[in-house]
Amino acid sequence: MSDFVIRAATPSDAAAIVLLLRELAAYEKLLDHFTLTEAEAARDMSGGACHCDLAFQGGEPIGIATWYWTYKSFRARRGLFVEDLFVQPRHRGRGLGKALLAHLAMRAREAGGFLEWQVLDWNAASIAFYQSLGARPWENWLIYRLEGDPLERLTS
Repeated sequence: MSDFVIRAATPSDAAAIVLLLRELAAYEKLLDHFTLTEAEAARDMSGGACHCDLAFQGGEPIGIATWYWTYKSFRARRGLFVEDLFVQPRHRGRGLGKALLAHLAMRAREAGGFLEWQVLDWNAASIAFYQSLGARPWENWLIYRLEGDPLERLTS
């Protein structure tokens, strides 16, 4: 597939960002957690809180990658963490997901770093895709999150 364009999102892309991320949330069965607004997307996704790259075909947004920089102190290496990667189902299987990751991998390589992301354990299609690229799970690590009441209790 070579008839698409990937570019950095701008604040004027907020509606497309929300649309694509809402579709991703539905796919991941996480719509009940989806609260992103166009105002927040415009504020945060052009480098404010994270970065966002969009894929277009004929002017229509069909894919998205949101990401931010991380740093591994033990290795003294910068990493690019992919928060979201999504291609609309009707556009899958034509190389766009791989092109989005390659686009991000180029940034990571230029920074002398690495590319990292998470995947839901039930998402066999995505896991197979990532493994086909040579990606492997980071063994022995669990993700923890502190939010809501527990976060409030810790700060009081």
